[in-house]
Amino acid sequence: MSADQNWAADILLDGFGRVEESVEHALLGLSPEQLLQRPGPHANHIAWLVWHLTRVEDDHIAALAHVLGGHEPPKARAREVPPGQLWPQWRDRFALPYGEWATGYGQSSDEVGNFPAVDSEVLRGYHDAVHARVTEVIRGLQPEDLGRVVDERWSPPVTAAVRLVSLLNDATQHVGQAAYVRGIVLG
Repeated sequence: MSADQNWAADILLDGFGRVEESVEHALLGLSPEQLLQRPGPHANHIAWLVWHLTRVEDDHIAALAHVLGGHEPPKARAREVPPGQLWPQWRDRFALPYGEWATGYGQSSDEVGNFPAVDSEVLRGYHDAVHARVTEVIRGLQPEDLGRVVDERWSPPVTAAVRLVSLLNDATQHVGQAAYVRGIVLG
C-alpha cells in the first residue's frame, strides 16, 4: 500500500465496478419482451431501470468532468445539458419516445410503459461505454478534486465527492430494483 494512494477513488471504482457487474447479471439472457415486463401496473421494468441509471451516470459524469476540466459549475435551476455525454452515439439505437436529452428523472408510469423493446446487448453496450467513462474520470481524480464544487444549483453547493457518492447510491438502488424485477420475471 502506498501512502499517496487515492483511497477515495479506489472505493468509488470498486462501487461502480459492482454496479457494472450487477447490470450485466440483471440483463443476462433476457429477451426484449422479458426486459419490458413490469411486476405491477405502475412499476418500472428492467430495460427502463438500466437505461435510466446509465443515462444519469452519463449525464452526471459528463457534467463533473466538464467542471473539473476548468469550466464553471452550473448555477441556474434551468436544465443544462453537459457536453461530453456518450448518449448521442447511442440515442438512435434506443429510438425512445422521450425528449432528446431525457434521463428518466421524473418520468410517469405511462412514459416508462412507452419504452420500446430493445435488445439487452444495446443496454449493456451503452452501460459498458458509460462505465468506461466513469472509470476514466474517477482514475483522473486528485484528492483535492473531491472537495471542488461541481454544481451550484443546490444548497449547499454540490462537491465532486457528494456528486459521485450520490450517483453511486442512485445506481445501486436502480440496479438492485432491476435484480428484483429479474427474479420476478424468471419466477
